[in-house]
Amino acid sequence: MLGATGTIGRAGVEALVRRGYEVTCLVRPRTKISGTSAPKSLDRLREIAGVKEVDLADSASLRSAFEGQGFIAVVSCMASRSGAPADAWAVDYRAQSAVLSAAKEAGVDHFVLLSAICVQKPLLAFQHAKLAFEAELAASGMRYSIVRPTAFFKSLSGQIERVRRGKAFLLFGDGTLTACKPISDRDLAEYLADCLDDESKWNRILPIGGPGRAITPREQGEALFAMLERPPKFRSVPVGLFDVAVGILGTLGRVVPSLAAKAELARIGRYYAAESMLVLDPQTGRYDPAATPSTGRDTLFGYYQAVIDGTSTLERGDHAVF
Repeated sequence: MLGATGTIGRAGVEALVRRGYEVTCLVRPRTKISGTSAPKSLDRLREIAGVKEVDLADSASLRSAFEGQGFIAVVSCMASRSGAPADAWAVDYRAQSAVLSAAKEAGVDHFVLLSAICVQKPLLAFQHAKLAFEAELAASGMRYSIVRPTAFFKSLSGQIERVRRGKAFLLFGDGTLTACKPISDRDLAEYLADCLDDESKWNRILPIGGPGRAITPREQGEALFAMLERPPKFRSVPVGLFDVAVGILGTLGRVVPSLAAKAELARIGRYYAAESMLVLDPQTGRYDPAATPSTGRDTLFGYYQAVIDGTSTLERGDHAVF
C-alpha cells in the first residue's frame, strides 16, 4: 500500500486487513513526511499492518522493499499534496513509475491505482502527470485497475463550521455550475479492495461515485442550513476572480518562481469551481450524472449530520482551503 498515511489510504489498509490480506505500507522516512497528521497516522498503521520506510526516489531502496516479500499486488493511493507542477510530476508520475518498475521486477501481479475523475478534461499539470502514469501502467503488461473517484466527503465539508458560526455558505456563481456524486473514504476503500478479486474490474479504467443522485454546491449548503435549523444564507463568489488571480500571478511568476506556483493553485481552484466531478460524455462534452457509476452506502448528508452531532470527526488534512 502506498499513500497509507492519508485518510483514504488508511481506510484502504483497514478494508484489506478485514478481508484477510497481509498488508505492508511503504512510507517515506519519517523525517521526510510532511503534514502534522502523518506521524499519528503512522502509529495507527503499525497497529494493523507492516510499515516499511522507503525512499521512492532511490531505486535501490525500492527494490529492497519489494525483494523477497512475495507481494501479490500494489494498491497506490499516493498523490501529490499541492498539485503544483514540480510536485505533481515528482509524485503522480515519477514516484508511481518507480514503484511500477520495482513491482514488475519483483513479479507483482496486479497494480490498483487511485487516480481522479478530473483527468477526463486535463487542463492542469497534476492531471497530465496522472494521465502519463495511467498510460504507462496500462501499457506495462501488468494487470491493472485504474480507479477514478468523484469528490470526497472531506473535500466538501470545509464550510460546516462556517455555517455553524452563522456565516454565509460560499458559492461559485449561483451554486449550480457543478455537481458530483460524493464518495466516502470507507466506500472508496472497499471499492479499491474489490479490484483485487473482481475480474470485471481488471484492466479497466473505473470512474466511481457514491450512492444517490448528483448534488450541487447549493444543495450542499441548503442541507447544512436545514440540519442546523437556520435560514439559508449564501454568498456568491464570481468564478472570474480566479481568472484575474491567474493572470496577475502568472505574469509576476515569470520573475518570482513562487508566484508561478501560486498561479497554478489558482488554476486548480478555478477548475474545481467550474467543472463537475462526473463522467464526461466525449460526444457532447457534457457531464453525465446517469453515466457516473455509484457504490457504497455512506451519503454526504449523513456525514454532515454525524459531524454536526459530534459522532464523526472532520479530518480534512493539512491543505484545507476553508
